[in-house]
Amino acid sequence: MIRNFLIVSVFALAAAASQAQPSLPASFQSRTIHSPEGADIFVRWGGKGPVVVLLHGYAENSDSWAPLAADLMQDHTVVVPDLRGIGRSSKPASGYDKKTQAKDIRAVVTGLGYDKTVVVAHDIGNMVAYAYAASYPEKVEKLVVMDAPIPGIGPWNEIRLNPGVWHFNFHGPDAERLVAGRERIYLDRIWNDFTADPSKPDEATRNFYAATYAQPGGMRAGFAQFTAFTQDAADNKVFEQVKLTMPVLAVGGEKSFGALQAVIMRSVATDVTEAVVPGSGHWLLEERPEYTVKLLRGFIDGKQAAPKPTANTGEERLTPSEYKFPQVGNPGTGSSGVGGIQTIVLKGNPDQEGLYTIMLRVPAHTRIAAHSHQDDRVATVISGTWHIGYGNNFQEAALKSLPPGSFYTEPPGRAHFADTGDEPVVVQITGFGPSSTVYVDPTQDPRKTIK
Repeated sequence: MIRNFLIVSVFALAAAASQAQPSLPASFQSRTIHSPEGADIFVRWGGKGPVVVLLHGYAENSDSWAPLAADLMQDHTVVVPDLRGIGRSSKPASGYDKKTQAKDIRAVVTGLGYDKTVVVAHDIGNMVAYAYAASYPEKVEKLVVMDAPIPGIGPWNEIRLNPGVWHFNFHGPDAERLVAGRERIYLDRIWNDFTADPSKPDEATRNFYAATYAQPGGMRAGFAQFTAFTQDAADNKVFEQVKLTMPVLAVGGEKSFGALQAVIMRSVATDVTEAVVPGSGHWLLEERPEYTVKLLRGFIDGKQAAPKPTANTGEERLTPSEYKFPQVGNPGTGSSGVGGIQTIVLKGNPDQEGLYTIMLRVPAHTRIAAHSHQDDRVATVISGTWHIGYGNNFQEAALKSLPPGSFYTEPPGRAHFADTGDEPVVVQITGFGPSSTVYVDPTQDPRKTIK
């Protein structure tokens, strides 16, 4: 009986440990620093060595960095603030545009006696990090952005209008009234829709963050992050005129932004390394903590940018219901680069030498101008009717309608064009990388012209 009780107790303790709320290392110091922009920013820091600043996202606070902070503190000084209006920072009535918040972060860095740093960010933190790097480029040694758009940059309009991110446009007094007392329900929708693993974030983590946002003024301040997007987009259009030159690592979850994160950052930076966390949705440090920490550590230390995935047999068997397209369009390598197209990699890597297979979901009423790829590709139409033609100019008369089950080729360097009708189309493409996309008319390249 005693033995059985002990066994049950051990399992109960193990379960409780696995459901512990996130927390930065206990050895970290804490302080509140006043920003000249009218906010009091709560910050924790610890470790020794070169300085790394970690900027968290929405539906979280600075404790979300716990796995990375615990690793980096061994040989780096880790600075982890709560953004204005979130966690234990103050919740002023204004100042939620990311340019102002960048000034908050600068006040934190200098207030702790530091100057140049590496900056690592996720979600809303990306937007603050970009404004910081653009405002103080000589103070940022390296920049990491993870799985979120930048207002006004690249395919921003397509992302903002995607129904999956309706919360971008959900704010104001009535939204506050609707969510009051239901913060966990509201945040669950965000956590659930953008994860590849329904168990992540776990219950303890969700309860912890929900309680944080349920504090007086918490949801008002949280919504204000989105209200500021119009101003952020205007500010970023100015910032965009001068490209970032520091090394940038753009990380997307395979089931979320994927390669789109690098597409976005190449609009504003000249030295961008692309990385995709396999099997992860948006919540990278909750869903794939070990892989993500190793990835970031490698970039920060100047080593291999991306850890190699664990070896496997190469065996894959997927039914149509198991294809996990990202929540937002991510026109990655091998696609036409058109915003709104969703890409998943089924095998290999189109950026590297070797065989790869990708699947594209192309929205209804999408027209793709004449372009070519450097590699030899074959394709099958999975669903919808795909209209494709060959030539250097888009011509309706040259299109052939291909229903599901149809096969076509994309010879290397051969220009082709396509469009969809009243329904989205899914096509599966196999090639031998590295792949690329070159538009016949550069002015029609959406990667350059999307505003």
